[in-house]
Amino acid sequence: MIRVTIWYEYVQEAGYVTPELEAALPEEWKARMHEWLPQNSERIRRAYPNGLMESLAKYLRKNPEFTVTMTNLMMPDYGLSDELLDNTDVLIYWSHVLQTVLPDEAAYRVVKHVQAGMGFVPLHSAHQSKPFMYLLGTTGTLRWREGDFCRVWTAAPGHPITEGIPEYIELSEEEMYGEPFDIPKPDDTVFISWFSGGEVFRSGCTWTRGYGRIFYFQPGHETSPSYHNPYILRIIENGVRWAAPVRMRESFECPHIVYSPEDARRPKN
Repeated sequence: MIRVTIWYEYVQEAGYVTPELEAALPEEWKARMHEWLPQNSERIRRAYPNGLMESLAKYLRKNPEFTVTMTNLMMPDYGLSDELLDNTDVLIYWSHVLQTVLPDEAAYRVVKHVQAGMGFVPLHSAHQSKPFMYLLGTTGTLRWREGDFCRVWTAAPGHPITEGIPEYIELSEEEMYGEPFDIPKPDDTVFISWFSGGEVFRSGCTWTRGYGRIFYFQPGHETSPSYHNPYILRIIENGVRWAAPVRMRESFECPHIVYSPEDARRPKN
């Protein structure tokens, strides 16, 4: 049995932030959030009437190999307690507008558990989440613009994550992510996306950190219907199965500071 935890911010879907989270927002964001969040919440509900992550959770729960827990940023311990992570084999992670609000101590808990063997599947805009940046040591920055036609090419047809996936998948609308993508060289580039504007992007990449496996997958903008696409869901299912622990360490010391975003802004020799 693979114990899967789906973590996501939820604030965009809810249309509000808790007082605790609002207190951590930069001042210039606060007024904008009160106006923008309710508007975006309505757009998300049109794309995902049952919830942004519910399509994914419902799909994964059909697999008898998986047990699925859902958690989010507005829960105690930001939905990332040690107790929860101790009982997680693979963490699926979707984040967006409040990347910086997650405290470092919560991000380091994820890093520690990945280094000890927990699988990590960051989705879409989690490319700039703290756990992703801290594990990879880069900023995760990229080029982006609003929705566009996207063709996701299978770049590694023999990889376990591509099992049952055709040569390419076409998405009528997905947020454009483009190169350069500030990530370390992947162990495997499993998918490459092309957009009708001509941009390309390494949209499915794997790494190993400590004992843990990481699979980043790009499709999944909150107002695009990508998580209704059966092939997108199958890729995430395959990614969970691939990232599930092969070997776990009972403990893995994680330094208090494993990476600082300021480091990436320093000139490189």
